[in-house]
Amino acid sequence: MTLSEADRVLVRQALAEDLGGYGDVTSAWTVPPGLAGTAIITARAWLVVCGLPLARAVMEEVDPRVVFAPHVEEGAEVGDRDALARLEGPVRSILTAERTMLNLLSHLSGVATQSRRFATAVAGTGVVVVDTRKTTPGLRRWEKKAVVLGGCRNHRFGLFDMVLIKNNHLTAAGGVRAALERVRAAGATYLKVEVEVESEADLREALECGADLILLDNQDLESLRHLVAVARQIKPEVVLEASGGVTLDTVRAVAETGVDLISTSALTMGAPPADVGLTLLEAE
Repeated sequence: MTLSEADRVLVRQALAEDLGGYGDVTSAWTVPPGLAGTAIITARAWLVVCGLPLARAVMEEVDPRVVFAPHVEEGAEVGDRDALARLEGPVRSILTAERTMLNLLSHLSGVATQSRRFATAVAGTGVVVVDTRKTTPGLRRWEKKAVVLGGCRNHRFGLFDMVLIKNNHLTAAGGVRAALERVRAAGATYLKVEVEVESEADLREALECGADLILLDNQDLESLRHLVAVARQIKPEVVLEASGGVTLDTVRAVAETGVDLISTSALTMGAPPADVGLTLLEAE
């Protein structure tokens, strides 16, 4: 993944949080100047790797003299004690960059690992688990990359690339039909249109008005099965998405109701951080 200028800004901001206006006082006062060494970043549990390009960018920002050599590709599954990258260069610089590198790797690998768990949970059903816009500010592009590396897929990236009419839009517009008519009047036929429905009546109205996708939010399994059956009778090709409170324990049961997509913020906001660490091997 090529780093953008926004990624570089993100790296600089992350480092600024850690360094403040004084720098790494501990390393400056304890590590002899000119000391060079080798360090290794390792996994401390099974995980799916994501974030190595950002970690390298952190190291380059702190000190371009440090050689950052990845040992694995993005998206690789690794086990406990497996090496992710090797670093060689000034020890002070390596230790200064350590926590920022690990924070990014831990968070993004956590998202990729969580996504792999969800993808595995629905394997064989034909259903795709997708992410949401519930992401960490500034990290959306990378979190969505992590989701894909884990085996799930991206929903819309933002507010600009798809029409998603939810309950507040319906309230403001005056209902399903009124909202969809306003969208069609705008002439944006190049964008897919999805609408949230809460009842069979809303579902029928959305299908009659030409919605491309239907969002079935916060429905129990019985209601999901019923609404899926109704939708398939009216418009078999419509894409049906389930959402709301989906967990690893429930995602397969939701998949077996007949929906096409399951969206969940658990891929990003609910992902536990992956356990990674850095060890200084030698210094001279």
